[in-house]
Amino acid sequence: MVGDKIKSLREEKGYTINELAHYSNVSKSYISSIERGIQKNPSIKILKKIALTLDTSLENILSSDKNKIQLDEEWIEPLNRAISQGLTKEEFIEFLSFVQFKRRNLHD
Repeated sequence: MVGDKIKSLREEKGYTINELAHYSNVSKSYISSIERGIQKNPSIKILKKIALTLDTSLENILSSDKNKIQLDEEWIEPLNRAISQGLTKEEFIEFLSFVQFKRRNLHD
C-alpha cells in the first residue's frame, strides 16, 4: 500500500507529517489521508513531490514487496516526460486499454 510505504519512508527520514507537508508543498491533511489509506489513488504528480522530498524514487514509493517491478532508464525517462507534460493516471489507464484492444484485434 502506497500510504504504508510513504509513512515508513517519512519515519526513516525522521520527518513529521507537518515537515513532509512543508518540504513537499503537499497539504498535511492529504498526506495523512494517503498514509491512513483513505486516499487510495493519489496522483503521480503528488507522489513525485513526496518522493523527491523523501530522497527516493517514484518507483520505490509505488513498489511493493509482493509485486516489485524494477524499471530501467529506458522506461523511467519517457514516463517522467509524459507525466511532466500532464499525462494523468486516467489517461494512462485508457491508453493501456486501447493498446490491449488493438493487440486482441490483431490476433483475431
